[in-house]
Amino acid sequence: MKAVVVHGANDLRIDERPEPVAGPGEVVLDVEWGGICGSDLSYWRHGGSGTAVLKSPLVLGHEVAGRIAQLGAGVTGLEVGQPVTVHPAELVGDGTMPERLAGRTNLYPQIRYFGSAAFDPHTDGGFSERKLARASQIRPLPEGVDTLHGALAEPLAVALHAVGRVGSLTGRDVLVNGAGPIGSLVIAAAKHAGARNVIATDISEASLAIAKAMGADEVLNVSAGGSLPQDMELVFEATGIPAVLGGVLRATARGGTIVQVGNLPGAPAPAALGDLVTREITWIGSYRFVDEITDALRAMAEGLDVSPVITHRFDLDQAEEAMRVSADPAAGSSKVMLRLTTP
Repeated sequence: MKAVVVHGANDLRIDERPEPVAGPGEVVLDVEWGGICGSDLSYWRHGGSGTAVLKSPLVLGHEVAGRIAQLGAGVTGLEVGQPVTVHPAELVGDGTMPERLAGRTNLYPQIRYFGSAAFDPHTDGGFSERKLARASQIRPLPEGVDTLHGALAEPLAVALHAVGRVGSLTGRDVLVNGAGPIGSLVIAAAKHAGARNVIATDISEASLAIAKAMGADEVLNVSAGGSLPQDMELVFEATGIPAVLGGVLRATARGGTIVQVGNLPGAPAPAALGDLVTREITWIGSYRFVDEITDALRAMAEGLDVSPVITHRFDLDQAEEAMRVSADPAAGSSKVMLRLTTP
């Protein structure tokens, strides 16, 4: 079968990989769609993502959906041909966690994640014609959610988890700084959760147009010295750029809350953080998700339309072009999708 494999920095290939076979408790999918994420781009451009560094070739992709092709022994409740997506996380070990972290499996210290080089051997992702997964990772798609949108359940789950970190949003005013794919999905998640007014800020008019289509009530272009709105009680920071944190803190009301959903770099970086103390701001991290992928599927089935975030579609053999478009700010892309097989 064909797979999208990164061999090192700027070395992406379409390789032939062995066909997977479902063992006990496992499922093989015919993967139909996959969404390109920032971590996929990082492995392609830099040969690593965060602290995870490539030691061997890696199949990319953790945002995928398709149809069940094989069921292993002992798998019940699923059917061949059924459309599904996959929760890409697998806990390593017995899953025991301290009582204070009960239920927060996204914080378990040892997690294998599709398309990640955090472990050696690496954990191959789903940018391939077929993918093996544990049956426990499978999430059936509800009526009305096709596999294209099913592949968005994973990043939407990230957004729903971020929104869920601050309790009820009903009637609250929200600022989302950064209208890339995750920021735009946070906008949709916040409106779905009952936010009254959502303001989106970015330096790209194309991104702001998508933010508007995803439900933002107001959009502001903060390029060329434009300033963020002030006295925002709740802010979602979705850029992950340390240099913007000073402005984001100043935009946050005294006693307000920032949810950091954009991944910050793992290396030292300058940032102006003084307002964090003097304004008594609560700064909350948000990492991946627990099982909000199920909530994401339910939300889409109930009518949450996230299709505006999809800007480009490419076939598997065009994977490198797809990565270039996804990485190019001038391309006006948001979520770039790969068609891995045709149903």
